[in-house]
Amino acid sequence: MNPAAPTLTDVPTIRQAGAFWPAIIALGVGGFAIGTGEFVIMGLLPEVAADMQVSIPEAGHVISAYALGVVLGAPLLAVLAAGWPRRTLLVAMMALFAVGNFASALAPGYLSLNLLRFVAGLPHGTYFGVAALVAAALAPPNRRASAVGLVMLGLTSATLVGVPLAAWLGQHWGWRAAFVLVGAIAALACVLVQRGVPNIPAAHGASPLRELSALAQPQVWLTLGIAAIGFGGMFAVFSYIKPTLMEVSGFSIDAVPLVLTLFGLGMVAGNLVGSRLADHALMPTIGWLLVWDAAVMAAFVPMAHHPVTAALAVFLVGSIVAIGPALQIRLMDVAGHAQTLAAALNHSAFNTANALGALLGGAAIAAGMGWTSTGWVGVLLALGGMGVFAAAVWQERRARSRA
Repeated sequence: MNPAAPTLTDVPTIRQAGAFWPAIIALGVGGFAIGTGEFVIMGLLPEVAADMQVSIPEAGHVISAYALGVVLGAPLLAVLAAGWPRRTLLVAMMALFAVGNFASALAPGYLSLNLLRFVAGLPHGTYFGVAALVAAALAPPNRRASAVGLVMLGLTSATLVGVPLAAWLGQHWGWRAAFVLVGAIAALACVLVQRGVPNIPAAHGASPLRELSALAQPQVWLTLGIAAIGFGGMFAVFSYIKPTLMEVSGFSIDAVPLVLTLFGLGMVAGNLVGSRLADHALMPTIGWLLVWDAAVMAAFVPMAHHPVTAALAVFLVGSIVAIGPALQIRLMDVAGHAQTLAAALNHSAFNTANALGALLGGAAIAAGMGWTSTGWVGVLLALGGMGVFAAAVWQERRARSRA
């Protein structure tokens, strides 16, 4: 084996050589690109709807198309590229993401835009899954969730900086300019990953068949179910946050990007706090964060009717992302030798939540229940997540008692 290509068992040496922070920063820039690309469209739905001559709920299908790309792309690409060196795979995923966003900016119509957003979503889950594996491998065992949280900080900080900037560009230069910006950041991330991430090969014996073994683990499916259902409320609310803030809360169109920075602050705070809690007590953290999710969703409905409380509610909705690092580490713990697929599937599950939340939120609005009905949709999804979590705890205790 090439001694210049360290394996996962060599990570203490890598850490001493100072590779941790260059790798984390490079991976975080990639996350920043993906986070900007994923969330900016939610703040530009009125502009997309007007340009494509569809309703705002119909424009919301563009969000679902991207999410569907993540859902399908994460397992497919993770399995097909199981034997690829980690850095090569990360650069390839980010390059595909860049191309997908540049192409989205050139979409001639509604149908083609949906198709291109689907393509842009394909590398999302595999990139984040492999990035999380690399970060966790470079960190001490008791700091794995914090390392994953640092990578996810790129995504969450995108909602604080990247999304408002891209939304501003979209409002003043057209929504297509936002996707050009995303593509440019992704291209930069390709360069940084190539230079900053150690050349870690795939795990010994990695193969598509071994990766598929993750699907035989009940705890993998239950953990994915928690993410796919319990996390959907955040997307149900945020997918339609711009018209909600304007029609219900009374904000002007120019004030909306400023309010959206509070969503980013909430995500950053939730990500940092959630990853720290997960390092200390993983399963209790997941359970209590689902309770927090339901409480925030219920509070959003009355809080949305006043500008000050609406702004606070946007911050609290962002904080729900705290559950992300905990679920990522949980999947690593229960996936056995199928780490790549399991890690990628976490983001597939989160984007199932994205698609489900946007779809159900749009359906509630289209049914005449009002813009704030997305909060009640979120409560129901959080309760569903609690049910799956209870099933996971029960199944694990039953398995232990049998053993």
